[in-house]
Amino acid sequence: MKIYIICIAYLLFCSTMVAQNYYYNVDKTFKENGYTYQCDVLEKAKFVTLYNKENKFTYVNQVDRHTEQVISIEENMQEKQLEDDSWTKQKCYSIINGAFSKEEKLRVKGRSFGITMFIDPNTGKIAEVNYKFTCMNPYATIPISVFRQIEVELKKYVWFVPTELGKRRNYIIVGWRHEVR
Repeated sequence: MKIYIICIAYLLFCSTMVAQNYYYNVDKTFKENGYTYQCDVLEKAKFVTLYNKENKFTYVNQVDRHTEQVISIEENMQEKQLEDDSWTKQKCYSIINGAFSKEEKLRVKGRSFGITMFIDPNTGKIAEVNYKFTCMNPYATIPISVFRQIEVELKKYVWFVPTELGKRRNYIIVGWRHEVR
């Protein structure tokens, strides 16, 4: 009798594992309600870059607009391109965390994804957002509408103040690994 119960429990467990829908395991264009997102998968690593198809900076180097020189990652991290503030980080976290349902939060608990915002150096507003995770990460099970909601709300409710150095860039990049809470 124990064997039958164990087998049934095992089958139920396996069926829930198989039922998981991974949306972002191949290069794909998502055409939704008035917006289009692109999913690019780096084949060997199965690393996903998910972004609005209208983005212009996702694969563009950051450059100094006066010298046309490419800004290295080291330079970008060392140079202050945005004024310090006390609210943008927490507002970003709040928007991202609020976009996920309770069920989605449970599914991604303990895991993180990359978020990158491209800031317009002239206005300080968020021009573009993209997301990075592996295609087997629980974030790959989150519908495109959640990522769209994050993008729209970040663009609407968050802005920055560029420094003089930041104003020289073609864009200012802000990014981090985020664990939804």
